[in-house]
Amino acid sequence: MQTTRRTPGVSALGVLLSALLLVAGCGGGSSSSHTSDTKPVPQSASPPTATTLPPGVSLTAQVTAPLAGVYDDPSSPRPSVSFGPTWHIDDDPSKPSVPEVFLVQEQRPGWVRVLLPTRPNGSSGWIHASDVQVSPDPYRIQVDVAAHQITVFKGTEVFYQGPVADGAPDTPTPPGLFYARVLLQTPDPNSVYGPFAYGLSAHSDALTTFEGGDAEIGIHGNNDASALGRSVSHGCVRMDNGAITELAKVLPLGTPVQINP
Repeated sequence: MQTTRRTPGVSALGVLLSALLLVAGCGGGSSSSHTSDTKPVPQSASPPTATTLPPGVSLTAQVTAPLAGVYDDPSSPRPSVSFGPTWHIDDDPSKPSVPEVFLVQEQRPGWVRVLLPTRPNGSSGWIHASDVQVSPDPYRIQVDVAAHQITVFKGTEVFYQGPVADGAPDTPTPPGLFYARVLLQTPDPNSVYGPFAYGLSAHSDALTTFEGGDAEIGIHGNNDASALGRSVSHGCVRMDNGAITELAKVLPLGTPVQINP
């Protein structure tokens, strides 16, 4: 199989992303712009494993190699796709770069299986453990579409819970396990996207393109609180502006997002 380099953009969240400011790299709490000269995080001597994690804690993997190959299986002779340590908004080198961070699904000696930000939803692959920095993440997000509700957990405790708007019947929010891939701040907090937007690894099942992109799904604020509790979006999850502002301070990239029908 031919190896290709994969650095998908996130323009499908709409025209928003052409004007957004990147506000967080690998973790929440940073208000400075991330640039492409970010140096890889050194590998720890004893990376965490799923068996050593407290309940409710997951693992993320940040690419630290110049190019990390993703294999269909550890026995595969060559990677099917490769990722660099960063990628650019809209695949445009003049726009901010974002650390490439994945959600870890499984570990084997010398390997980690990660969830990929590619179609079809749920795609995964194996990366050499030496090509990534594995870190624990105490946060996870659960979106219950039928209940129009988002719950953010820190470990086993509820960190935040509130109403959301989700996809309209013709453009439903896709179910499945995803992760936060990018955090952006809008230049206009009164726009339909509110003050912040997390771009997810998820893609719409109903739309193949949106505003020139690949119809990625996001979690973001809103400009109409009356929409919360209803199914009105193109697939994105809209939530309270104050709440997403607080979440933007703490949720790292790679945070798992479970969307239930």
